[in-house]
Amino acid sequence: MKHMTEPEPTMSRRAVLRAMVAGATAPWVARGRVRGAHDTIGVGFIGAGSRACAHMGMVRHLKEQGEAVELVAVSDIYRPRREEMARKFGIPRVYSTHRELLQDPDVDVVCIATPDHHHGYQALDAMAAGKGMYIEKPLTHWRQIELTLRLVEAAQQTQCIATVGCQAMSDPAWRQMKALVQEGRIGRPLFGETGYFRVGDWGERGMPVPDPNVRPGPDLDWEAFLGDAPQREFNVDRFFRWRLFEDYAGGPVTDLFPHSLTPLVDILGAAWPDAVTGIGAIHVYPYELREVPDTFNLIANYPENMTIVVMGTQGNDHPTTVQRGAGTRSPVVRGTEGTLTIAPSNRAIQFMPVRAPGVSRKPEEFPIQGHEDNVEMWRDLFRCVREQRPTTMCPIELAARAQLVLQLAMWSHQRRRMARYDASTRRWEV
Repeated sequence: MKHMTEPEPTMSRRAVLRAMVAGATAPWVARGRVRGAHDTIGVGFIGAGSRACAHMGMVRHLKEQGEAVELVAVSDIYRPRREEMARKFGIPRVYSTHRELLQDPDVDVVCIATPDHHHGYQALDAMAAGKGMYIEKPLTHWRQIELTLRLVEAAQQTQCIATVGCQAMSDPAWRQMKALVQEGRIGRPLFGETGYFRVGDWGERGMPVPDPNVRPGPDLDWEAFLGDAPQREFNVDRFFRWRLFEDYAGGPVTDLFPHSLTPLVDILGAAWPDAVTGIGAIHVYPYELREVPDTFNLIANYPENMTIVVMGTQGNDHPTTVQRGAGTRSPVVRGTEGTLTIAPSNRAIQFMPVRAPGVSRKPEEFPIQGHEDNVEMWRDLFRCVREQRPTTMCPIELAARAQLVLQLAMWSHQRRRMARYDASTRRWEV
């Protein structure tokens, strides 16, 4: 199977892993000691944009509720942005690079909220520094398949405490649905379908440009922004509105679909796909700068005789089933003996048996115990750091299983061919 090429990092995978294992053999040990129940956990923020601002607000909220946490540092390659967030949240230390922040001994946990193509590399650096992590989705950029697989291996090697920011995973509905599948309620899982529908591309074209006259220099590190992306001349839109461009983002398939697909992968217990087809287009917002699709659909096949379908558009917000979260189409999970989905009340999981000879089960509903809560993901991360155990909501390995599907779908869309993956060799082709 031919292996597609990606930009290679400066260190080999083996060298990176050796460095991480040497430097982070006990990732939940910070500043030389285990974090106790009453010790203050210092949080550093890598990236100071709008999403980082939201996370700063959540951590401050938990602090105000009595959680022993402090916002201690922020880094960003754009000086006005990092200084603004430091003033707004009273963060005492400001750094121009994430590597400087990772050297701060008062930082125990980092929040990675940067453009997509930086997430994976910064996560590797955080593992090497022995930090806990909240990594914004997507785990990696769509072209970084090798990096996705490397992160899984590195997380296993270092036993890092990390959660990936697919906040839909905080919804107890999906854990309840997963338990029903595991107990055999629907028989053998066969088919899962979900999607993401909304009106508006505020996550792309709507990104603000605070200074249209800014240029690279002491206040803006353009080379650091590019990272492993193709070399481009500086462009103010590429820097501030990076979600418009394929070099740095993927549109709904990697920006929105993690919220829908990750819970479905977890519910079904789906491992790694063996074939993925994706196709996207710009149907609604065909303006000059936009490169990423606004509409995308994919089909993923699994070697355990299971299929997943994900659909979505940014031009219509009417779902074909009940929505548990804004824009997220709740999953439909089909098996040989029945189907699980969300009841019309949006307060219960609904089971419907198949109409087939020998199946005598009756329809049932199971009340949902709670709702989606992004703050709870932070609370869970802090709890796991204190208790020295892996995170439970969206660990790196789960996020990677979903991300690989989305990455292969984007490659399939780019090449107009089916993408294939062999989990035994970790090789892929399209």
